Formats: sequence, C-alpha cells, structure tokens
Amino acid sequence: MKVQLLTVEEDEAELRLDRWFKQHFPGLGHGRLEKLLRTGQVRVDGRRAKAGVRLQAGQQVRVPPSAATDASQAARQGRRPAAPADERATAWLRDAVLFRDDWVIALNKPAGLAVQGGSGQTRHLDAMLEALQFEAAERPRLVHRLDKDTSGILLLARNRRAAQALTEAFRDGAVRKTYWAAVAGVPRPARGRIDLPIGKQAGAAREKMAGDPHGTKALTEYVVAGASKGEAAWLALRPITGRTHQLRVHCALIGHPILGDGKYGGKAAFLRGRPEIKQLQLHAREIAVPHPADGTTLRVVAPLPEHMERAWADFGFDRAKGQSRSDSLDN
Repeated sequence: MKVQLLTVEEDEAELRLDRWFKQHFPGLGHGRLEKLLRTGQVRVDGRRAKAGVRLQAGQQVRVPPSAATDASQAARQGRRPAAPADERATAWLRDAVLFRDDWVIALNKPAGLAVQGGSGQTRHLDAMLEALQFEAAERPRLVHRLDKDTSGILLLARNRRAAQALTEAFRDGAVRKTYWAAVAGVPRPARGRIDLPIGKQAGAAREKMAGDPHGTKALTEYVVAGASKGEAAWLALRPITGRTHQLRVHCALIGHPILGDGKYGGKAAFLRGRPEIKQLQLHAREIAVPHPADGTTLRVVAPLPEHMERAWADFGFDRAKGQSRSDSLDN
C-alpha cells in the first residue's frame, strides 16, 4: 500500500480535518490520527496540520499507508471508539428532538452526555448519531459543542450544505444563544457585561481555562432574571464570543460561580444547607440561527432539565418575571 494524496471535494469545504478522516477512514481512532499528525505523516498541501484545521476545496490530504491499514484492521475487528446507540437509547434520543426538518435537528442534550469522545469517554453523542438519521440519506453532523455537564440545545446538520452554512454562522457570530444558570449570590449590577480575557490555565492536567490578561478576548452579557434572598440568582447569559468554558469561567471570575461547578467555583459553588444541588446548573435555553435553506431565523427553546426544575422550585424563582427579564437581553 502506498501513500495516498486525496483531494478535498467542493462539498467538503470547511470540514475539520479530523471529521474528514472520520468520514473517509471511520475505523481510524482519534488518538492514532493525532499521532500521525504530530509526526507529520498526515499533511495538508504538504504542510503539517492540526486535527481542527478547516479544509478547503481542492486541497490535498496526505494519507500514509498506516492510516488506511489501521482503519481497515479496526473495521475487520469491529472496534469502535464508543458503543452505538441501542434501541432504548435510540428512542430516548429521538424523544429529545425539539425541532427537525430536512436541514436541521435541534436536540435537547441531557446533562452528563458528552458530545464527542475523549479521554475516558466510552459513551458520547457523536457515536450515536445514526439514531437521529431518520429518513435522511446522510448521518447528521455536529456543528458545535456543549460541555458534558451542560444541558440544552445542540444543533445538528442533516446534510453537508447545512453543515457548511451552520458552521459559517457560528464562525461569523450570526448565532444568538441564551443560557440559563443558577449562581451563588446575586451579581450587582443586575445587568451588565463581563469583558475578561480567558486563556488555558498553565500546567492544568485536564482542559481548564482561567482569567488571563494576555489571553483571548471573551465577552458575556448577563441579566439577573430572579433572586432568592441573596443566596442565589437566576442568570440569563449571552456569550458574545465563544471561548471554551466561557460562561463558567466568567461567572467564577465575578465572584458568582455557577452552582455545582466545582471545577471553576470550588467550595463556593455548593451552598450550605442545599446538598441536593450538586449537578451543574447551566442550560443552553434558546438559540436563534439563520436557517441554512433560506436564511430566515430559526428559533428554538429548550425546557429545563429535571435537576434545574427542582432547583428553580426550591429557590422560588418567578418564572414569568424571569422569562421577561431573560428576553430583555434581545433589547
């Protein structure tokens, strides 16, 4: 077997390199691909590349013989990065669909389900997407991510054109997202902007971000939608930029960590006398995005998960007033 030089097709433009490999060599594990990239065996137009690079039509991807061999061996041996969805999981995933047409699926992702595989992840949404193919000819595609412990709206593209349009919308800032969170204490002022740069924490064994004056610009708008006797607040949050863990880091940096977020809030993220509030209280509540077919606005709202419904009831948050204040972020 020889080195292959494969040309990126027109409808593969803007596809991440690792996603391109998953489509062409589905048996090749992510860890193995990363090694091939680090050692320069996989290249794009003759240059070293990273897994997240966006491909352009006409570029050539160098595929070493070992990549094809590993992929075919994995396929013969039936190895997969994660178990596919069984019938029960298929029904459960389909019940989580909030919106579906020929172009887009909006899914209400549950807290605790990883979007993609990683270290120690044996079950993740990316390996279960066939369950959401329905009658379409193509498997749906991920176009953005949510943290494992964050619930709420996750968009999937149902074809390559939709994936390209949605990816461009996210990249160009044309997507409006609103998150709901319960935080420790009550921020003042009741409405504001958090403009604090973020960078990866030096020496962190796992992915962890931190405030960094030399980091990447990060901007979040917020409004206090409700409060519970100074103990906790219901925040509506709008990320203007899309940095890793941005909302969690920003809330912790202003002294009001998201409840249940021990990673960024430490002990302050857990209230005395409320041991039941252990899960992360962060939910992707609403998304508005240009529809990939005609550019009209697609708006989807996701109901709160059970653990946050219980917290909202315990804190006595006024849902009608809170919703109105949340909507004020659009003004």
